[in-house]
Amino acid sequence: AELLFPSLAGDITQKGYEKKRSKLIGAYLPQPPRVDQALPQERRPPVTPSSASRYHRRRSSGSRDERYRSDVHTEAVQAALAKHKERKMAVPMPSKRRSLVVQTSMDAYTPPDTSSGSEDEGSVQGDSQGTPTSSQGSINMEHWISQAIHGSTTSTTSSSSTQSGGSGAAHRLADVMAQTHIENHSAPPDVTTYTSEHSIQVERPQGSTGSRTAPKYGNAELMETGDGVPVSSRVSAKIQQLVNTLKRPKRPPLREFFVDDFEELLEVQQPDPNQPKPEGAQMLAMRGEQLGVVTNWPPSLEAALQRWGTISPKAPCLTTMDTNGKPLYILTYGKLWTRSMKVAYSILHKLGTKQEPMVRPGDRVALVFPNNDPAAFMVAFYGCLLAEVVPVPIEVPLTRKDAGSQQIGFLLGSCGVTVALTSDACHKGLPKSPTGEIPQFKGWPKLLWFVTESKHLSKPPRDWFPHIKDANNDTAYIEYKTCKDGSVLGVTVTRTALLTHCQALTQACGYTEAETIVNVLDFKKDVGLWHGILTSVMNMMHVISIPYSLMKVNPLSWIQKVCQYKAKVACVKSRDMHWALVAHRDQRDINLSSLRMLIVADGANPWSISSCDAFLNVFQSKGLRQEVICPCASSPEALTVAIRRGGVGILGRHPPGRGVLSMHGLTYGVIRVDSEEKLSVLTVQDVGLVMPGAIMCSVKPDGIPQLCRTDEIGELCVCAVATGTSYYGLSGMTKNTFEVFPMTSSGAPISEYPFIRTGLLGFVGPGGLVFVVGKMDGLMVVSGRRHNADDIVATALAVEPMKFVYRGRIAVFSVTVLHDERIVIVAEQRPDSTEEDSFQWMSRVLQAIDSIHQVGVYCLALVPANTLPKTPLGGIHLSETKQLFLEGSLHPCNVLMCPHTCVTNLPKPRQKQPEIGPASVMVGNLVSGKRIAQASGRDLGQIEDNDQARKVGAQVPTATIPDFPALAVRPPLCMMRARSPQESYALVPVIGPQGAIANSLTCVQLHKRAEKIAVMLTERGHLQDGDHVALVYPPGIDLIAAFYGCLYAGCVPITVRPPHPQNIATTLPTVKMIVEVSRSACLMTTQLICKLLRSREAAAAVDVRTWPLILDTDDLPKKRPAQICKPCNPDTLAYLDFSVSTTGMLAGVKMSHAATSAFCRSIKLQCELYPSREVAICLDPYCGLGFVLWCLCSVYSGHQSILIPPSELETNPALWLLAVSQYKVRDTFCSYSVMELCTKGLGSQTESLKARGLDLSRVRTCVVVAEERPRIALTQSFSKLFKDLGLHPRAVSTSFGCRVNLAICLQGTSGPDPTTVYVDMRALRHDRVRLVERGSPHSLPLMESGKILPGVRIIIANPETKGPLGDSHLGEIWVHSAHNASGYFTIYGDESLQSDHFNSRLSFGDTQTIWARTGYLGFLRRTELTDANGERHDALYVVGALDEAMELRGMRYHPIDIETSVIRAHKSVTECAVFTWTNLLVVVVELDGSEQEALDLVPLVTNVVLEEHYLIVGVVVVVDIGVIPINSRGEKQRMHLRDGFLADQLDPIYVAYNM
Repeated sequence: AELLFPSLAGDITQKGYEKKRSKLIGAYLPQPPRVDQALPQERRPPVTPSSASRYHRRRSSGSRDERYRSDVHTEAVQAALAKHKERKMAVPMPSKRRSLVVQTSMDAYTPPDTSSGSEDEGSVQGDSQGTPTSSQGSINMEHWISQAIHGSTTSTTSSSSTQSGGSGAAHRLADVMAQTHIENHSAPPDVTTYTSEHSIQVERPQGSTGSRTAPKYGNAELMETGDGVPVSSRVSAKIQQLVNTLKRPKRPPLREFFVDDFEELLEVQQPDPNQPKPEGAQMLAMRGEQLGVVTNWPPSLEAALQRWGTISPKAPCLTTMDTNGKPLYILTYGKLWTRSMKVAYSILHKLGTKQEPMVRPGDRVALVFPNNDPAAFMVAFYGCLLAEVVPVPIEVPLTRKDAGSQQIGFLLGSCGVTVALTSDACHKGLPKSPTGEIPQFKGWPKLLWFVTESKHLSKPPRDWFPHIKDANNDTAYIEYKTCKDGSVLGVTVTRTALLTHCQALTQACGYTEAETIVNVLDFKKDVGLWHGILTSVMNMMHVISIPYSLMKVNPLSWIQKVCQYKAKVACVKSRDMHWALVAHRDQRDINLSSLRMLIVADGANPWSISSCDAFLNVFQSKGLRQEVICPCASSPEALTVAIRRGGVGILGRHPPGRGVLSMHGLTYGVIRVDSEEKLSVLTVQDVGLVMPGAIMCSVKPDGIPQLCRTDEIGELCVCAVATGTSYYGLSGMTKNTFEVFPMTSSGAPISEYPFIRTGLLGFVGPGGLVFVVGKMDGLMVVSGRRHNADDIVATALAVEPMKFVYRGRIAVFSVTVLHDERIVIVAEQRPDSTEEDSFQWMSRVLQAIDSIHQVGVYCLALVPANTLPKTPLGGIHLSETKQLFLEGSLHPCNVLMCPHTCVTNLPKPRQKQPEIGPASVMVGNLVSGKRIAQASGRDLGQIEDNDQARKVGAQVPTATIPDFPALAVRPPLCMMRARSPQESYALVPVIGPQGAIANSLTCVQLHKRAEKIAVMLTERGHLQDGDHVALVYPPGIDLIAAFYGCLYAGCVPITVRPPHPQNIATTLPTVKMIVEVSRSACLMTTQLICKLLRSREAAAAVDVRTWPLILDTDDLPKKRPAQICKPCNPDTLAYLDFSVSTTGMLAGVKMSHAATSAFCRSIKLQCELYPSREVAICLDPYCGLGFVLWCLCSVYSGHQSILIPPSELETNPALWLLAVSQYKVRDTFCSYSVMELCTKGLGSQTESLKARGLDLSRVRTCVVVAEERPRIALTQSFSKLFKDLGLHPRAVSTSFGCRVNLAICLQGTSGPDPTTVYVDMRALRHDRVRLVERGSPHSLPLMESGKILPGVRIIIANPETKGPLGDSHLGEIWVHSAHNASGYFTIYGDESLQSDHFNSRLSFGDTQTIWARTGYLGFLRRTELTDANGERHDALYVVGALDEAMELRGMRYHPIDIETSVIRAHKSVTECAVFTWTNLLVVVVELDGSEQEALDLVPLVTNVVLEEHYLIVGVVVVVDIGVIPINSRGEKQRMHLRDGFLADQLDPIYVAYNM
C-alpha cells in the first residue's frame, strides 16, 4: 500500500517530524521487538560468549544451513572490518522509489532510532532546528535514506545512526568544503583521477567573496551544473560522496604500456613479482593399501542379494521413517529379493508386446522416486540390476518449470530413456493435465510412467529366473552430475566398478554382516547410494533411512535413531551435525558410544571442519570418541576418493591431520602453512587415506596434466577399478576427464593406466593423508588468482548475517566481463530487514572480502526471501541463478555494483599528443596521400532561369536589385505569384486529421490575406519598420499568411510553437521565454490561442499582464488596404529562427533577405522544384529547414506543397503516407519522430494499408530533416517495413542542418544514392576514421547525410587548433555559403561567441575565407561515385554534436553509441540517455516493465558499457517511460535530463551508485 503523507506544514523539527510520521504509519508497521529499541545503543546487553547460548540464539533466529560457520573465521572477519572502520568508508546508498520499497518490505523505511542523540549532530552548528529538507514533502522521506553509511559499525550495533544521524552526507560535504581551495570553474571538476593530491574544486556562485560558514544540509548553493543550474543537495551529496570514495587510490595504478594509435590494449595482468611460487620437489603418486579379496565376498551385487534373500529372508534390510520419527516400514532381504524379481520380470515382459518389448537388457530406464521412499527405490534399482537394465536415478519433477529440469530432460533424451519407474504416491503427485495425463516436462523425451508397487505387478512364472552372472564391464547404473554451467551429464559405472567400490568401502570402513547404519543422505546418488543402498546389501547390513522431511521437523532424529538402534555407523553431512548441535539441549539420555564411524559426506569442503569440531566438543560427554568422525571425499566421476578410517585396521590409527594455510598462498595455488595469527587463513582437515586398490596424484588444474610439486595445489586424480568410466554419449569430454595420463616434469607419463580427474583441488600431505581445499567447479580465476566460491561464501556469512540473510541461501559465482572473471554474490534477504541494514551489510561484506581475499566483488545482489531457484534438496541451484542474473530476470531488491574497484584491466587513458605545427600537417597529408578534407555543392552562380527574373523585374519595378537576379524581396514575389498564370492553383493545401484537405490557399488568397494582416499590424499594432512580431500559430495556413503579412508591413516575424493545452505549465514558459528573448513588440495568434493565453491555467504559469500586445488575426480589418508593400535592403533581417538545440540551449539566428533567397534557390535547384511539382511536407513549421519548406519554398518556386501537421499523426499514424499515396507525390519531407510514429504505429497494418490502396511506388525522395547523425536503424526499418507498399529502399535519405546554416546537405533528385560506411568505433574515440568491413567487431555504420547543397562549401577543421584536417580525420564541420545565418540574436550580444561561430578563419591554409562553425563533428570521404556534373562525389558523414561528446579517459565518446549498446542490453529498456557529471558516466534508462525489473538492469547496463566501450558506469538511473525529454525533432535533450536528475526532479524508480 502506498502511504501518502500530508505535506508537513511549517518548519518542524526533525523530532517532531519523526513523531508525526510514526503516528501516521504506526498502525501499518510490524511492531519491532521492544527491548532493543528502548535501550540506547551503547547500553545493549552484551552477547554472552558461552557456546551453548550462541547456538541457541542462532537457532531461534531461524538460521538454516550452517555449513560455513567458523568462529575463528568470524573473528577474523570482524577484525578485518574493525580495521576498515578506522578508515571510515562512505558508500552512497542507492535511492529507491517508495513503491519499490513498500513491495519489498513494509518496515523498510522506518528511520533509524534517533534516541542516541543524533539530532544534535544533525546540523553543523548543533542547533536542532529542522533542516530545510524536512519540510519539503517530496524529500523528507528520503532524508534519512540519504544518510551516507559509514564504513561499518561494531558487531553489536545494528544501525549506523550513532555515527550518521540527521545528515551524514552534510557532514562529509561540509568537511570537504572546509578543506578545499574553492575556485570558480565553468566545468564540473574532474575528480575521478586516482590521486589524492587534487583538491576538489567546487563551484561558487559569481561574486561570492570571503569565507562562509560550512553549509547546512539542504543548502544547494555550492552545487551547480555546468550551466549554472542549482542542484538538489541530495543527489549532489551522493555523487560527491561517490566521487570521494572513488578518489581513494584503491588498487595499484595501471602499469605503463605501449598503446597503438587505434588498438586500445586491455591491460594484461602482469604477474606479481612477490607472489609465492612452489618450491618443493615433484610429488610421487600415492598408493592405497592392497584390496584384500575376502573368501566370502560375492561375485556380483545381484549374487549377494540372492544369497541374503534366500539364506536369511527375515533379516531387516531397510527401515523407513515417517515424519513423526516412527518406523513406517521394514523391508527384509527376502522381500527385497522377491519384489526385485517381480520388477525385473515386469520390465522385460510386461511393457510393449511379446514381439516388440519396450525395454531390452542394456536399455536405460529412469528411476523417479521421492526422498521419503527409499524402499520403493531400492526394489526398483535392484529390479533393474536383475533385468540387466541400466537405472538412471533422477529427482522428482515438481512443476513443469523446475530449476535445471530441462537439462535433466536432455540427459534422459541422450540416454534414450523411454520408460520411467516410479512409486504409486509419486505418480499421483506428479503435475497432471486436465485430461489426467502427465504432461511432457520441458525438454524431456516422451516417457511411459510405470508404477513398481507390488499390487501393480504380476508374479513371474515358476520357470522364469533372473540371469545372475559375475560382475562384468556392462554398465550397471548411470549417476547424474550437474556441471558448473548447469548442464547435466550422466556418469556410467560398470558392474565391475560397482562391485569393486563396494569391496573397497567394506574394507576401508570395516563393515561386517548385520551391522546397523543410519543414513541421512540422499539415497539416489553419491555417498548415500554407495553406503545405504549398495555396500549395505553386499554385507547384509540394516539401514535406517532418515528422510529430509523428518530432519526438518526434528533435527535430532538421526542421533535418536543411533541411540535407539545402537547403530555402528552413520552417514551425514556437516549441516546435519550443525542442526543436531542447535537442538540437542532438550535431550537428556543421548548415548553415542555405539558409533564407530560417523561418515561426513561433505568432509571435503574445508568449511565442514567447524561443524565437526563443535559436534565433537558437545557430544564427547555423550560417549562420542574423537576417532569416530570420518570425513570423506568423493566425486561423481571417481566415486569415493578418500575416507578417514574410524580406528579400523592398522591404517586407522593415524591421528587426524590439520593444516592452517595462507589464503593468499592458495590463490596462487601454493601451500604455505600460516603460523602467525593472520586474518586470511583456511583451516583444513584431512579426508583420510587413498582408497584400497587405488593410486592418487595431483596435477596442474589447467593445461597438460603435469604432476604438481609437494607444496602446490592441484586437481586430485585417481587410478582405480572402482570409478566411473565415461560421461554417457560424450566421448570428447570423457577423454578429458576419464583418460588422463599425468606426466612428470620431463614429459614422461607416470603410468600406462589412465587416471580420472576427480574435480577436487587439494594435495597429499605428510603420511599420505589427503587434503582437499576446494572444488574445480567453484574455482574463479580473477586476474590470474584462484578463489574458491565456498571461501567467499564463508567470509560473507561471517559478517553477522543473521539479521539480513538466510544462512545457506547465498550463491557465489563468476561472470566474464571484459576478458576476466568477476565475482558476483547473490543472497536472499530476510523480509524483516530494513533497506539501511541490508545496504550496510552489503558494504561490510565487500570490505570483508577485500581484506581477507584481496579481491573485489563485482556485484552483490539481495533478492527477496525464497526467490532463488532451488535444487531438489533445497539448496540453491547455482547455474540457474547465474543464468537469471545474466539474462536480467533475477529481480533483486538490492544491488551494489563495484566496477570501479574490480575492473583493473581497462586500457590506459589516452594522453593528448602535443600539437603539430601547420607545416608538418600539410607535409604529413601530402606524404600519406591525403587531401585536405573539403568539398562543395554545385555552383549557384548563373544557373537561375533568367527568363523568370525578367518577368519579376517587369512586374515589380521598385523591387529589382542589380545584385540579385532572383528575387531578394519577398513581398513582391508573393504579388508576382498572385498575378501569374497559376493564380487559381492551391499553393498550400493543408491535410486535416481525416486525410481530406482541411483548408488551402492560392497565391491570390495568400496575397490578399497578407495585405490585411499588414494593415492590422500598422494600424492596430502601430508597429514600425523592423519591429519583431511573435507568430504563435498551430501548423497551418494562418501561420503562412501571418508570416507574409509581417514582411509586407516591414516587420521581422518569429515563429513560435503554441503552448500545449494539456500541458500549459511546462510549455507556456517556453513561449514566454522566446517572446522575451526575441524582444517581440507584438504577438499575433488565433482566437483560440488568445483565449488560452488569458485562461486561468495559463495565468498560473505566466502572468497575463506580462505579455506584449496580442493581436487576433481571426478578426481582420474589412477595408481594402492601400499598396503598402515596402521594398527592402537584401541585408536587412527577413526573420528570426529560434530553436532549442540538443544541448538545451535556446538560440535564435538572424536570417537576412539575401540569405533566405539564396536558401530557397539552393533547395529549388537541388530538389528540382518547378511549378508543376507536388511536395508533401510533414514537419513542424517553427524552425530550421521545416519552416523554410513550409512557408517559403512553395512561394519561391511555385510548386504545390501539401502540408501535413505532425501532431495529426498521433491520432492517425497513416495520415502522411496516405496523403503521399493519394496525391501521387514524388518528393516528401518528414522528421524522425514522424518516421518513428509510422514504424511503431503501422508495423502490423501493412496488409490492411495495401488493401486500402496505399501505394508508395512513386516516391522518389523521402528526406528526414534532422540536425544529428542519421539514425540508420530507424531509416532501415522504415524502408523494410514499407517495401511491400512499393517504397524504393533507396528513396529514404536524411538532410543535415544546424543553427549556423539551416540546411547544409539535402538529398536531391539527381546524383548518387546516399552511401553507408562502417568505421572502427575505437578509432573514432581518438578522432580518427578507420573504415572496416561490415560486421567486424567494434564497427559502427554511418550513413551519408544527403548531398551538399548548391552554393555550399565545407571543410573539416580541428576544433581546438582551427587547422584544416586531412581526409580521414574526424573534425568539426565548417561551412561557407550564401545562406549561412548572419549571427545569433541575443539580448546580451555575446560577441566572442558570435564571431567564433559565424566568422571563423582557418589558422593556416586558406586563411581568407570566412567560415561558420557548425558545432558538429564529422568527416568527408571521396567516393567512387560521380556527381551530376561528372566530378567524383564527396560524401559528408555527421558523427555527433561537439557539445554532446563526452571526454572520458582522454577519449571522445558520442552518447548515441553508448545508448545504442544499453538499449540492446535488455528487452525492457525502451530508451536510454547518457551524460557525464564530474567525470562520472550517468546512464538513464526508461523501463518498460514492472518496477521489480528495475534492479535487473543495473548489472546488465554496467556490463555492456564495459564490454563495448571500456567505460565504467558511475550511476545507473532507472525511470518510467517518457521521462527522457525529447524536442520536436525527436532528439534527446540530454542536458535538460542532467539538470532534472541533479535537481532531483525525475522521480526515478531506482538510482544505483556504482562503486
